[in-house]
Amino acid sequence: MQIKTLISQEEIQERIKELARQIEKDYNSEEIVMIVILNGAAFFAMDLAKNITSSVLVDFMKISSYSGTQSTGNLKMKLDLSQDILDKNVLIVEDIVDTGRTLYYLKDYLLSKNPKSLKICTLLNKEERREFDISADYVAFDIPNKFVIGYGLDYDEKYRNLPYIAYVE
Repeated sequence: MQIKTLISQEEIQERIKELARQIEKDYNSEEIVMIVILNGAAFFAMDLAKNITSSVLVDFMKISSYSGTQSTGNLKMKLDLSQDILDKNVLIVEDIVDTGRTLYYLKDYLLSKNPKSLKICTLLNKEERREFDISADYVAFDIPNKFVIGYGLDYDEKYRNLPYIAYVE
């Protein structure tokens, strides 16, 4: 397996600062409930939260649909919210929007809890793989249809700790 850098650590950190400024502006410094989708989005979400100066509450959800490099098509909720999001500004933070299946399901589920607002922020967007009508409000990087690892993204739970995003050849 050959690993090649797609997005450098420096590019990631600079883009996160830009996204944080845009999010602060859009939410007008109101409190945000950041829902981090585990495990992949943890690195991205924590760096993003550190760059937002307004109040950020963090909660976690874990939804799985992957085995190895392929989506199984079956969604399993492994961890649900620990707090009520009624009338709150909710920002879903995801590592990658690929087919859109996970976010399509998740958005519908969270909207049923009546938040004040619901937006999606993703580190990576792989538009050409989209099968569901879903898009992110904030996208750090649009990427080609390659299997990516690093900065939270894994290959069978390995390589998450790479400080950059790479692809597998």
